[in-house]
Amino acid sequence: MNFSTKHAFATLALSLLLGQAHAEYWTTDELVKGFNGVSAQIDSGNLQAAEHALSALQQNVDKSDVRLEQYQRELAGAYLKQGQQQLAAKNTAAAADSLAKAKPYMAAAPTLQGQFEQSLAATQAAPVAAKAVASAPAQPDPAVLAKQQAERAQQQKLAAEKAAAAREAAAQKAAQAKAAAAAAKPVEVAKAAPAAPRAQLIDPSAASSSVPMPMLDAQDRDALRKLLDVVAADVVAFNCAVRLEVREAKDYPFVAALLSARIKKLEPGFTPQFSPVLKPDQEPRLVLSPQSNG
Repeated sequence: MNFSTKHAFATLALSLLLGQAHAEYWTTDELVKGFNGVSAQIDSGNLQAAEHALSALQQNVDKSDVRLEQYQRELAGAYLKQGQQQLAAKNTAAAADSLAKAKPYMAAAPTLQGQFEQSLAATQAAPVAAKAVASAPAQPDPAVLAKQQAERAQQQKLAAEKAAAAREAAAQKAAQAKAAAAAAKPVEVAKAAPAAPRAQLIDPSAASSSVPMPMLDAQDRDALRKLLDVVAADVVAFNCAVRLEVREAKDYPFVAALLSARIKKLEPGFTPQFSPVLKPDQEPRLVLSPQSNG
């Protein structure tokens, strides 16, 4: 098989992969919207609606999809927290109902098992404790007080951890927004003569430059699209070949399709040079090599 024949087969294979990735791209986006809706319902306390939405999504994704376990874990935590709050308000019946709803999801949240069992025991012990109090003179029970203090301390710890996580997420979002704004800022062009292209992510004088893609692992599609907007500009400006280093084979056509679409939008006549490399133990990244450097 001569070089031209091999090249033709490679081009055909890439076209098929890109076409498949384009279809998967829209399917993936709809699933992302669905999972985002589940997350929003959990955050707003609409847990029953979140359960229904997650059940519907289960019909459209593979059983091994890690997002199912993630949102099952969030539902377990939300129902457990609701039950703990109801216990603190001495509404034992409501707490027992919340814990019963949490139980089917506890397999996805092993770190919450201890709290779940403690809260469940509290709902079962409450009627016995109430009967004992009714038949005995009212006096504070040191064990109950200690347990309540422990529960309050645990709730305060959870609240502090949640607040810290929210602050960290807000800081990351602000940093990403700042980076995106900087990337989107138009480059000023001199009136007398066009200025030389300016690299945004790569070092044009280097043989190659690495661009990390942590958002691919995090399944943050919006951040990935913003990054690929900037990558496409550098690829076109400096005629870069691109090596896509990803963890799984399915990630290559997805990223390649997104990047190719952005390159074609900037320069319809530009022919991308992509090569896939599977590196399961490495954070996903792009390696850009300006062709003028070899």
